Amino acid sequence: MITPLDLITAFLGIIAIGIAVVPFIPERRVPQALAAFGSLAAIVIMWASGETLFAGHTFHAWLWTVPGLGRMSLAMDRIGALFVFITGLIYLPVSIFSAGYIPRYTGRYSLKAFSAWYLALFASIVFIPVCGDILSLLVVWEVMSITSYLLVVYEHREERNARAGWLMLVMSEAGTLAMVIALLILAAHGGSLDFAGIRTGIAGLRSGTRWAVFLLSFFGFGVKAGLFPLNIWLPRAHPVAPGNISALLSGVILNLGIYGIVRVNMDLLPITSVGPGLVVLIVGAITALVGILYATVENDLKTMLAHSSIENMGIVTTALGAGLVFLAAGHATLAAIAFVAAFYHMINHSVYKGLLFLGASTVDMMTGTRSMDRLGGLIHRMPWTALAFLVGAMSISALPPFNGFASEWLTLQSILRSVELSSIGVKVAFALAGAMLALTAALAVTAFVKAFAMTFLGHARSELANNAKRATKTLIVPMLILASLCLTLGVTPTYVIPTLDRAFATYTHASATDALVPPFFLATKTNLHGLPADFVHDFSDLGAQSGKNFLPGRGLVVMHRGGEANPVVYAMSPAYTFIVLLLLLGLATGGVWLFAARRRRVVRRAEWDGGVRRLTPSMTYTASGFSQPVRVIFQSVFHPAVEEESRRATAGHFRLAIRRVHRDVYLPERLVFHPLTRLAQWIAACCARMQNGKLNTYAGYVFIVLIIVIIVGIVIW
Repeated sequence: MITPLDLITAFLGIIAIGIAVVPFIPERRVPQALAAFGSLAAIVIMWASGETLFAGHTFHAWLWTVPGLGRMSLAMDRIGALFVFITGLIYLPVSIFSAGYIPRYTGRYSLKAFSAWYLALFASIVFIPVCGDILSLLVVWEVMSITSYLLVVYEHREERNARAGWLMLVMSEAGTLAMVIALLILAAHGGSLDFAGIRTGIAGLRSGTRWAVFLLSFFGFGVKAGLFPLNIWLPRAHPVAPGNISALLSGVILNLGIYGIVRVNMDLLPITSVGPGLVVLIVGAITALVGILYATVENDLKTMLAHSSIENMGIVTTALGAGLVFLAAGHATLAAIAFVAAFYHMINHSVYKGLLFLGASTVDMMTGTRSMDRLGGLIHRMPWTALAFLVGAMSISALPPFNGFASEWLTLQSILRSVELSSIGVKVAFALAGAMLALTAALAVTAFVKAFAMTFLGHARSELANNAKRATKTLIVPMLILASLCLTLGVTPTYVIPTLDRAFATYTHASATDALVPPFFLATKTNLHGLPADFVHDFSDLGAQSGKNFLPGRGLVVMHRGGEANPVVYAMSPAYTFIVLLLLLGLATGGVWLFAARRRRVVRRAEWDGGVRRLTPSMTYTASGFSQPVRVIFQSVFHPAVEEESRRATAGHFRLAIRRVHRDVYLPERLVFHPLTRLAQWIAACCARMQNGKLNTYAGYVFIVLIIVIIVGIVIW
């Protein structure tokens, strides 16, 4: 029998062979080699993680001993397997896409170097959730940080790219420092660097130490997850990275921040009070709202998607925070539901954001621009790209029957269950978070209506868009794979929920599956599987058992049951909704064809144009105009800096031309980093004034320090 450890070894062998072989392949063959090695490795690692995630085949393997530090090890449980499986799921289509994408760099940058870094990044991402000790985790984390930096600055001759990559690396290392301190505190109190040893030896930790570990780990890993206010690197790094790497940054690497938060605060040192959960909840809600606000007004396609990634990581974090609060408050079932919602949305975000970044990269490659103000009309020249992007836009806008709807709906319903909590203050926090998420959901629809309409519909607003090339099959097929996953994950939540529920059952000791997926398919007249007879009868009449004769599982209805007075708290069925939508669409199409198209001859005439002979691109609605109402309403958030340029007449009394440019100052920078920068500059100025060049002054400094040391020594003694 092939074990998950055997498959992981095979995965590592494929990566190693790929890195060793690529330098000896002709440059023109490198894209195909990268796609082959990347795709094969993705299939193998999905097989390995699937054995653990779906079948429960966990493992723990010792590696080697580091003198003075202990033994390094590998371990995979269902939580780690979930993250590894998502990594393989996204890497597979992205690797295929890369075969058609990276040839654009031929002759300008080394494709062989790109391939080596790409495969090394794949290995490091996979091994982070598989590490079984702190030392292994930190080593692999650094490899991931460095290789992702090298790929982001791949086009290193552009100064903007180098600056963005440097900011990403600095922020990543700052977050790493915080997480190292948190992990070392755990190791010191647990008496071991091994995760298993920490779990057994960490009991009795004081409240203050627990808060320190939580804050350091949450914000340390939160840098990688793109959480407010530590996400200033993300909107800069994503747009400058190659398109396939942008898809990996959003679809895979951001998830590692969530993994770190979960591993520390649910596994190694489980949160036992409501306070940390509230911090996670509020930070997540603020992150989501700030991210979508900037996404709505952004006109660069990839930058908009980068801000949207911040929004979605905020939604995931909000649901995670709700689960932590419920768990600490003793509502284990509600906690299990919230955790399912969080990680269901994380999976969905990985899929549709990977799709959208591949679509945006294809548009950029085929037109030469990402500015939505200069695009338009691409649906006529790139129909398959338009279709795939539309599926991604509908998914991220949470429109049924696509995947974003199911997870966002579950997240909002989880937050509404705060009515079962006793604390008024906690209820208020949940209400504020829910209101922010509701506004986020509305703005997300606005943002992606703009993204699709201004990119693919209407007239071409520039020659670049007018001369767009048709995408190749190598670019289209990966997008269609991800688009089909968006639909599949959207209509099958009753199959996704049990898988995620099993991954978190160890921590919640409750079943989200029993609470959310009634066993309608299993219920019979003789064995109702715990359901009331009247309940089964009523819902069977509504069609809840439709498909039980040929579909496996518990059913196709997601439903949270209440008591006798309120038997159904909330319910949905994306699968049945999808079938009804198809039937309605078929009836509407058939009706139009039967009663209109067949009986009426189509006559083509010139359209009425209001007296305008020809509608020029300058007359059409632009992305800037579309988002202007949002910019005006939320002026206090964007707080743009106005830069004015003017030319005066010779005498200097009249201005010949005035040009004002509004430049948004990113909210985290304005509220956090700019004040810190000014404080550091003030401290530096004070220190500079101490350097006056006088020997007596320096002797006085030494004397004052000596007196302070003596006093402190006396007090301590």
